[in-house]
Amino acid sequence: MKSEKNILIAFILNLNFSVFEFFGGIFTNSVAIISDSIHDIGDAVSIGISYFLEKKSKKQPDNTYTYGYLRYSVIGSIITTLILLVGSVLVVINAVKRILNPVDINYNGMIIFAIIGVVVNFLAAYFTRHGDSLNQKAVNLHMLEDVLGWAVVLIGAVVMRFTDFKLIDPILSILVAVYIFIHAFSHLKEAIDLFLVKIPEGINLDEIKHHLLEIDGVLGVHHIHIWSMDGNQNYATMHIVTNGDHLEIKKAVKEELLDHGIVHATLELESENEHCEDEHCHTHGCSSHHHHGHHH
Repeated sequence: MKSEKNILIAFILNLNFSVFEFFGGIFTNSVAIISDSIHDIGDAVSIGISYFLEKKSKKQPDNTYTYGYLRYSVIGSIITTLILLVGSVLVVINAVKRILNPVDINYNGMIIFAIIGVVVNFLAAYFTRHGDSLNQKAVNLHMLEDVLGWAVVLIGAVVMRFTDFKLIDPILSILVAVYIFIHAFSHLKEAIDLFLVKIPEGINLDEIKHHLLEIDGVLGVHHIHIWSMDGNQNYATMHIVTNGDHLEIKKAVKEELLDHGIVHATLELESENEHCEDEHCHTHGCSSHHHHGHHH
């Protein structure tokens, strides 16, 4: 699988680089570099986790995971994101300490490190750019953030080199951290929505219902459930009341759902005189509706 190999390459690049970078930060005395390195180590670890979970998420459904393993990839994304959130908070704490007690910084060393940083992370971002799962997107986002973080450090280092204004270093690291925090937070929300089986982004239940009812022979639609396994594939189940030919109705409904981005639908077809008990229970409370006398 190509995407996995790329994640692995990114992981190896990142891990080696972040260790190198951590020492670089200590050597140049730059909190921006140290904070970047903590963030990078976090990235590398989470990419490692992502790699194994992504591999697992490609497995076909079996008797224990009847839905397949796609959610493993999402767990990868959640772990990665949590590491980033914690990392960015630590960075801010350290940067604030630095603002209170400024220290001397080796600007030239910092500039050299920042240049290497931009190049290495750009390569890593380039390798991971073709990902479509939420997890791969998370990994690629990390890479782009690293490039951005380094570009910011580079600019800061150059400015400090000529102005000797030491506060730029911690201020930069706070900016990078806040940016990462905001991004990671929206990622986390996306992943949690999947686990809460919230309706997928961009899918409107009322609109789908409306479109289905326009199909000839469809008299009613209820019990619609729409969810996604991984943020890419959408699934649905529903009951359809119809007086038409079941095969044709099924085909028409599935085509309509496909237009709405639902790739897999399980339909239960009911005839008009078949009162789906659940339907009444959900709409009017159960007791009064049990006197119909023709339940099948």
